[in-house]
Amino acid sequence: MGHKVKFDREGGDNGSNPAAIVHAATFVTLLGGGELEPADLDTALARAPTLVAVDGGAGAALALGHRPDAVIGDLDSVTPEDLAQIPSQLVHRIAEQDSTDFEKALRSVAAPGAIAVGFTGRRIDHELAVYHALAADGAPRVLVLGREYVVFHAPGAVSLDLAAGTRVSLFPIRPVSGRSEGLRWPINGLDFAPGVKIGTSNEATGPVRLDFDGPGMLVILPRSGIDAALAALGWRAG
Repeated sequence: MGHKVKFDREGGDNGSNPAAIVHAATFVTLLGGGELEPADLDTALARAPTLVAVDGGAGAALALGHRPDAVIGDLDSVTPEDLAQIPSQLVHRIAEQDSTDFEKALRSVAAPGAIAVGFTGRRIDHELAVYHALAADGAPRVLVLGREYVVFHAPGAVSLDLAAGTRVSLFPIRPVSGRSEGLRWPINGLDFAPGVKIGTSNEATGPVRLDFDGPGMLVILPRSGIDAALAALGWRAG
C-alpha cells in the first residue's frame, strides 16, 4: 500500500479542527504498540497528561494500569478483552486503509502538539512511517520518544538549550537547506536531501539555533534533550 500523507490543518491547532475526536489545551501523549518501557510512558504523561492510545497501544496502556482517554485506529491490533475494559464511547474505529493508525490519530487530535511513545523499535517500517508523517504538509508538532533518543520535525526556526558536547543529528526527509548557530560543524550553505546529504553526528558547542528554508528536516537528540526539544516545539507546562 502506498499513499501520500497530508493533513488539513496547520500544526499547533488546539481547537479549530472540526474533525477532531480529542481536544486538549496542552500536549497529548500518543501511545503505540512498539517498544515501551514503563518509565517511557511516565515520562510522557508527566508532560502531556491526556493519553490517546493508537490501536495496539490500548493494550499497552491497560497493562501498565492506565485507561486511555481515547483509542483511535482501525483496531486490528486490539484484543476484544482489552476493548471490553474501555468504555465504548472512548473507542473510535477508523476503518479506511489509506493512512496508518499514527496518521489517523494525528488528524483526530486537536492540541498544540504531542509526545509519541511506543512508536520505535520492533517494526522499522512502522517507525519510518512515523517519521514520514511528521514531515507531511500541515502535520502537528510531535516529539517521538525512543529508548535512547528523541526525534522531531523542525518547525522552521528552532532554538535548543543544549550543553556543549550534546550530539545533534539532522536527517532530511525532503530536500531542505538552512543555517545554524552553535554547532561544531555549521550547516550554512549545505543542501540536504535523502540519498544525497545528511547531517548526522554533529555536536552542540552550547545553545543551538537552526533556521530551515522549508519543511523536511528531522532533528535527533539524545534522550536527555527531551525538554529542550519540547520547548523548541512550543510545549508549556499545563
